[in-house]
Amino acid sequence: MSSKNSRLRVALVALTVAVAGLALAGPAAAATHQTSTASATAATAPQDEAPLIPVDFVDLPTSALPADSKRHKFTVTYRNESSADQTVAPQLLVESPDAGPFLNPSDVKLERRTAHGCWEAVEVGSQTGTLFTDLTTAQRTLHAGETLTEVYRLTVLNPEAEGTVHPRVALYG
Repeated sequence: MSSKNSRLRVALVALTVAVAGLALAGPAAAATHQTSTASATAATAPQDEAPLIPVDFVDLPTSALPADSKRHKFTVTYRNESSADQTVAPQLLVESPDAGPFLNPSDVKLERRTAHGCWEAVEVGSQTGTLFTDLTTAQRTLHAGETLTEVYRLTVLNPEAEGTVHPRVALYG
C-alpha cells in the first residue's frame, strides 16, 4: 500500500472517529460544527442513531495543485444510476507530496458555489498532510437517475505549496 493511500485511510478513520464523537456529544455540540440544515436534522434525529459511515468512494480525476494564486474551479459530479435512493457526499481532498512538506489549511482558500450562484467559504480539515472538506455537512440523498454536481473554487495562498487536488464522492450503504 502506498503512503498516500495509507494517509487517506488514516484521514478517513480520524474523520469517522470525530463524527462518532460529535454524535455521542449530542445535538447541541454537533450543531456548532454543522450548517443550519444539518443542525436541524441532527436536532430531530434520535440520539442513539449512529452517524452514517461511507462504505465506498468514487474517485474522480486528480490534478496538480495550481500554485499560481489564481482561482481554479473543480467540479465533483456523480449520477445515481441505481433504481433506489442513494446517500452521497461530495468531497475535495488536497493531498501533500508523499515526502512533504505537508499542506496547512492556511495554504489554500476554498469556496463552494451555492444554489443561488454565490460563492461561500468552505473550511478544510487537515490530517497527515491531506486537507479535506467535511463529509457530514455535505451528505445528501440522490433519487434514482439524479445527478450531483458540486462546484468548488480553490485559490492557493502559499506560492510554495505543492500537492494534488483529488475530488471524490462518498457513498453510504
